Amino acid sequence: MSGPPQRPEWPEWPPPATGEQRRALLRVLDSGRWGATSGTLTEDFAAAFARRAGVAHGVCTVNGTVALFLALRALGVGPGDEVIVPAYTFVASATAVALAGAVPVVADVTADTLHLDPVAARALIGPRTKAVMAVHLAGAPADTEALRALGPPVVEDAAQAHGAARHGRPAGSLGDVACFSFQSGKAMTAGEGGIVVTGDRALYERVWSLHNVGRTRSGGWYEHPEPGWNMRMTEFQAALLHPQLGLLDSGIDRRARGAAALAEALGGVPGLELVPAPPGTTRHTWHLAMLRYDAEAFGGRSQAAFLAAMAAEGVPLDAGYRSLSRLPYVATRAPCPVAEASETGVVWVRQPMLMADAEAVAYVARAALAVQRRPGPPI
Repeated sequence: MSGPPQRPEWPEWPPPATGEQRRALLRVLDSGRWGATSGTLTEDFAAAFARRAGVAHGVCTVNGTVALFLALRALGVGPGDEVIVPAYTFVASATAVALAGAVPVVADVTADTLHLDPVAARALIGPRTKAVMAVHLAGAPADTEALRALGPPVVEDAAQAHGAARHGRPAGSLGDVACFSFQSGKAMTAGEGGIVVTGDRALYERVWSLHNVGRTRSGGWYEHPEPGWNMRMTEFQAALLHPQLGLLDSGIDRRARGAAALAEALGGVPGLELVPAPPGTTRHTWHLAMLRYDAEAFGGRSQAAFLAAMAAEGVPLDAGYRSLSRLPYVATRAPCPVAEASETGVVWVRQPMLMADAEAVAYVARAALAVQRRPGPPI
């Protein structure tokens, strides 16, 4: 790591549109069938994605938060119910529960992986617990076997885990129902969008009805036997997404190579360590790499000071999540010290940087060493 490092130009995300995507978009545009109820692309994509996730059924939605809401409602979650969610995750894991009228009950995460701690979750299960949310953090599946053993249905929040696998089984088939996101930063993206997948036919029918204003597949256009909402994806989004299924594995492989190069380079940087995936992970999608940050190893610099110094070196890292235990609209019935310590003790390397070549990814470590060797007061 000697010599002046050359600052890399990090890949952009989303990547440039492919010719297949452009042609598919134009076909939808020229057809005039832009909505999911008039075209076939959305249903075709839902079926293809569900197959990839190892289950029989899929329902495309306007975004991942709505997908979680629909999955919860289909399970019967409503006012008076509780859903256990990990404290270290994106806020949508909690707000989807609140949207369903239920109470998100936050549980702490494990010190080694930052995934939902099954022991902490078990202590919070009560008579009103209707589901447990297994968040596949950073692209590595949660310990769904331990979470399913708790009893309540398991909802997979797989927003970051397109193509991930645990013990050889794909994310999407590890719980009772699973939800993915196609927001701009995700490995598969249409700018916005989401999908609910499940192997349970009855659950699928409920989700389909809920997202299609309460209609049923056998009923008429103006028959709405149950309450529902218009939460459908458009044909344009499906046109953007379907070709990406064929590119998913190559993208995962590329990020895995980047993560391996990063881990090797960080071996020479005291105070920065890659957070491991839970044991049993057989396919990590590396939506991001989480790094433990030891301020003492960097001269007492706060996380904010470290991030600013790294940005000045051309490495835009991220501070990561704030613990959901801080939110006023969740139930925090037990301390969440691991999640709360991670607010300042963890930094992220996001997906586009992991898509760079090995030399560029190794620059993250070189920049960290440069910051580490530079004297300066903590901020």
